[in-house]
Amino acid sequence: MNLFADIRATVLDALAAMQQAGDLPEGLDFANVAVEPPRDAGHGDMATNAAMVLAKPARMKPRDIADALATRLAEDPRITSAEVAGPGFLNLRLDPAVWAQVVQTILTDGQAYGRSDMGQGLKVNVEYVSANPTGPLHVGHTRGAVFGDALASLLDYAGYDVTREYYINDGGAQVDVLARSVYLRYLEAHGREVEFEGGTYPGDYLIEVGEALKSKVGDAYVDQPEEVWLDDVREMATEAMMELIRVDLGLLGVQMDKFFSEKSLYGTGRIEAAIDSLRDKGLIYRGVLEPPKGKVPEDWEPREQTLFKSTEHGDDVDRPIMKSDDSWTYFAPDIAYHYDKITRGYDLLIDVFGADHGGYVKRMKAAVSALSDGRVPVDIKLCQLVKLFKDGEPFKMSKRAGTFITLRDVVDEVGPDVTRFVMLTRKNDAPLDFDFDKVLEQSRENPVFYVQYAHARVSSVLRKATEAGIAHDDATLAAADLSGMTDEAEQAVAKKLTEWPRLVEIAARTNEPHRVAFYLYELASDFHSLWNRGNDKPELRFVQDSAEASQSKLALARATAVVISAGLAILGVTPVEEMR
Repeated sequence: MNLFADIRATVLDALAAMQQAGDLPEGLDFANVAVEPPRDAGHGDMATNAAMVLAKPARMKPRDIADALATRLAEDPRITSAEVAGPGFLNLRLDPAVWAQVVQTILTDGQAYGRSDMGQGLKVNVEYVSANPTGPLHVGHTRGAVFGDALASLLDYAGYDVTREYYINDGGAQVDVLARSVYLRYLEAHGREVEFEGGTYPGDYLIEVGEALKSKVGDAYVDQPEEVWLDDVREMATEAMMELIRVDLGLLGVQMDKFFSEKSLYGTGRIEAAIDSLRDKGLIYRGVLEPPKGKVPEDWEPREQTLFKSTEHGDDVDRPIMKSDDSWTYFAPDIAYHYDKITRGYDLLIDVFGADHGGYVKRMKAAVSALSDGRVPVDIKLCQLVKLFKDGEPFKMSKRAGTFITLRDVVDEVGPDVTRFVMLTRKNDAPLDFDFDKVLEQSRENPVFYVQYAHARVSSVLRKATEAGIAHDDATLAAADLSGMTDEAEQAVAKKLTEWPRLVEIAARTNEPHRVAFYLYELASDFHSLWNRGNDKPELRFVQDSAEASQSKLALARATAVVISAGLAILGVTPVEEMR
């Protein structure tokens, strides 16, 4: 049940009837006609912009359209009034019985309430985290992991066929640096004094890998040249780091469907196939790029390169795909990787990148557009930086990692549920301050606590009902008489519950899972207000003197818990039964 969609359908039917009656011209596009909550709740329960968006194409005054539409909508028994406001907005008030029906639907449908078929089973690939396999995940990866995982769950909830994918960047020079770092730890395991220089990784997490290498090969690589051991150590180190990353992701409850190796693209003809696809479309050429805008580097010189004509697909400049030594640029395997995803039959690609990839967005969109002939859209989401604070000060660096704060550091401090929820309390492209003290506060200012507390309160009243011998299974509560649900605080909760299916579709359409976190906070706020109102008005308390009276109140509380639980599941957060 999506009441907003149902009322919108009613509005569209009324507009069609107006056309048949000659009150509106034929051929109007109703796509932008919306039904949504009014900005001011005092203006009504829903509002439609129909008259405003149709006035110009209909060559009519918006108020004239609104007046005629209001007359037709008032015939619907669910709509008690349709009032024209301002230049032509139409505010609707619904019969209180509608809110009771929403509560009953939630109790009947359970976790299915709010699920949508909007996605129509379209195949979506969500690629996220994709950290270089050179060490444990850091706090920036944590935000990307939480965002990507919540987005994947949201899209699944909205009816898409979702694949969660991790792209292993194991084909570049950074894995050679990793191998050299492990080799230093290997020498250290043999009692040698070593120094980590030249950009090597000094973190303690490589000590065990160096010792494992010693156990595997003994002293066979000691004092040997790099060409003897580099390939073997690189493979072993990469496998060890990916296992570490899998464990780190597991701490957050993140499970990938597929891990794709960049290295698998090299020497297999797959990069060449992707570039040939672009060449066949006349998009690969030899040319000289213009110098960089702004101050030109002293060492810059014009040179002929193999270029991708990305400007034909919306990019600012064409992009090199091959270096002067005929080796591939870093962009070439990324083109091949996305070509592979397209050939796997995905209808939509979503890439979740870190803040430092802002300059990569247009070129990647251009590549996907060119490779798919515009058939497959790609949405690239950038996750901005996270700043960590504790005791009012920036959080200190991790000794284990050597140079950064790890995902494990964060989860060890506050747990996975708090970590995930807090990471979604800001839109992905906005910076996020993560204060370890504040996220553990038990106050309204802490959204994690506030939402969890609402769910725990429902659990507490259900326990009281059990102690009082009052049946409160969902079927019993769905059959309760809810005609007495007339207090404004009760209706505020019911109205907010009504918004859930609409919110899911909006969040999925925009690829913005933070909307779910915001919604849950607002729902929790309305529920806490109702709870507090019961302190002054005993008739609003959830457990009453009789089973029948209690069940009519418990129905609303239980429906609230169902929606909170569904929303938290999308975010990957476990609802709690009691606060400790």
